[in-house]
Amino acid sequence: MKIRKELWFGFSLMAMILTVTVIFMPWGNMQNGHLGLLMLSLVVVAIMLGFPTAFTLMGMGVFFAWLAYNSVNPDLAVRQTLDLMVQRAYSVMSNDVLISIPLFVFMGYLVERANLIAKLFRSLELALARLPGSLAVATLVTCAIFATATGIVGAVVTLMGLLALPTMLKSGYDVRLSAGVITAGGCLGILIPPSVLLIVYGATAGVSVVQLYAGAFFPGIMLASLYIIYVIAMAKLKPEWAPPLPMEERHIDLPPANEKIREAISHRVLPGLIGALKGSRNLGISSGVIAKQGFIALLPALTLVLFLAFTWNLATKPLATAETAGLVEMGGGIEEAAVEESGGLAEPKEEGLAEPEEESDGLKEPPAEEDGVKEPPAEGVQEPPAAKAATGATAQAPAARVAVPPAPTVGDTAAGAAGAVTPDAERRPVPTWYWIVFGVSVASAIGFYTIFTFVRLEVFKMLLGSFFPLALLILAVLGSIVFGLATPTEAAAIGSAGGFVLAAAYRQLNFTMVKESVFLTAKTSAMVCWLFVGSSIFSAAFALLGGQDLVEKWVLSLDMTPLQFMLLSQFIIFILGWPLEWTEIIVIFMPIFIPLLPHFGVDPLFFGLLVALNLQTAFLSPPVAMAAFYLKGVSPPHVTLNQIFAGMMPFMVIQVFALALLYIFPAIGLWLPSVLYGN
Repeated sequence: MKIRKELWFGFSLMAMILTVTVIFMPWGNMQNGHLGLLMLSLVVVAIMLGFPTAFTLMGMGVFFAWLAYNSVNPDLAVRQTLDLMVQRAYSVMSNDVLISIPLFVFMGYLVERANLIAKLFRSLELALARLPGSLAVATLVTCAIFATATGIVGAVVTLMGLLALPTMLKSGYDVRLSAGVITAGGCLGILIPPSVLLIVYGATAGVSVVQLYAGAFFPGIMLASLYIIYVIAMAKLKPEWAPPLPMEERHIDLPPANEKIREAISHRVLPGLIGALKGSRNLGISSGVIAKQGFIALLPALTLVLFLAFTWNLATKPLATAETAGLVEMGGGIEEAAVEESGGLAEPKEEGLAEPEEESDGLKEPPAEEDGVKEPPAEGVQEPPAAKAATGATAQAPAARVAVPPAPTVGDTAAGAAGAVTPDAERRPVPTWYWIVFGVSVASAIGFYTIFTFVRLEVFKMLLGSFFPLALLILAVLGSIVFGLATPTEAAAIGSAGGFVLAAAYRQLNFTMVKESVFLTAKTSAMVCWLFVGSSIFSAAFALLGGQDLVEKWVLSLDMTPLQFMLLSQFIIFILGWPLEWTEIIVIFMPIFIPLLPHFGVDPLFFGLLVALNLQTAFLSPPVAMAAFYLKGVSPPHVTLNQIFAGMMPFMVIQVFALALLYIFPAIGLWLPSVLYGN
């Protein structure tokens, strides 16, 4: 009966769409534009009925494209429709941006099978044990990290449903909170780079994927932080929903050497190791073991020193000065021989200008001088007189002499190029903010090592073995993209190679694992590429029928402000997230919204960030809510689908709040691209 309720909801939604279509469609005076709207509504209904999205788009697109061509020339309609299919499919397959999709997906499947996530979840669970709702917070952090490494929602939700859900239920966590945390955390892969959604949007809207990745970084962190704040607040307000981790589950067995040092000298790491180094013969611990433990314990301090040194170098680096000794203003060093001595440069005559339609009076080659190109006089180069802008008459200005400098040598060019720093340049004084950062960092380090016990050292070792390898992989992929060291496709190749290295390092690399990863990658990539082909044919048919023009005229006739347009578009996307997945929304409806953005002065990059944040609802809203079905497939029998849906609702509210924050403060998403790329 519970499943029937969801089915009735879906059927009711389809009935509403069909009813609106039947009532408002002018059946007696049908035009091609109305056929486009009819095609749009029929596609939504067909997808909700369960027909394959890609082939539904292609089928509808081919049929309605034939109707459009048939209304103009019935004899050529079939041939033109087939030509359209071939051209659209070829244009999609020749899109270089799409190459990164299978590589990123392959990286995700390799990381998933390297068994890092179980170790990562356990280490975060112990590291955050004192925090309210520690298990839920650890689940969200693990989901965010795993989503960054894979970007595959189904893989993250399924794996965390197997790892985290039984642990949380065993610890007495509320079923709804546990389900909401896993589904919401798993959907972060839609937004956090490297996201396949951002690649698809960039290819659809013609926006740089690199800038989309940079722009989505902070909104993704903001959304994950809001989730964590909500979980901590609920754990404080309702402790029965998220009881603390029992002490027996926090127990960690120490190595024999560390156990001896803790019992004989100190439970803190640094005093214990220093004391053991002095009396190593009495404890029977070799100096090599003590040095190894000390090196691991000092890794946070070494990382902090490197960070402070790098920051100091950036803060005191000499300003780049543009040397102009070897440069001449463009056009000032060489005089064109075509300029006569008496006339100089003048405005073109009015009769020389013609309308573009008049081919006979178009652009002409400038008349050649009889004597050809002449060398400038030895005493200098004469500046051409300035032309009067108002009358077009030539003003006779006195000639200015510009000395031609000798050609610079290679060494001078390297040292004096624009923006170069001379070797003898002095560093800038250390700014005040650096000393503030330095003081806070040193105080934090002292506080950290004050409470750094041997138990926490073991937790730190677990993080070293699970978190930091993934962090290095993520930095290698995203850093190379964001800082312009590699294109998204090249970075995806780096990530795939890194996935191989991680799988080999954790002894999980074998033929069976690689074969499964390749098969799943091919399956996912084929689905995305067929979606693009179907979307391209569908969009072409929609444009041929004039549906796009009809929608634009209707929207523009409403005379909306940019704020009203943004509210309307995001509300439509939010509602579409109920029956459709993000792939259908991107490939079907973005080509409708994107042409309207210039009229309202909306940046396509910013609009894409809002859409990516909004499309989290496509996996969290019933009746589709694929994340709920992923979790239901691996959850215990007593966890019902309605409980999962109820747990997802608060996180949907958080998404809407995050969407409002991003719109009110667009710098959350646009600051990093503007700093890195100057937009």
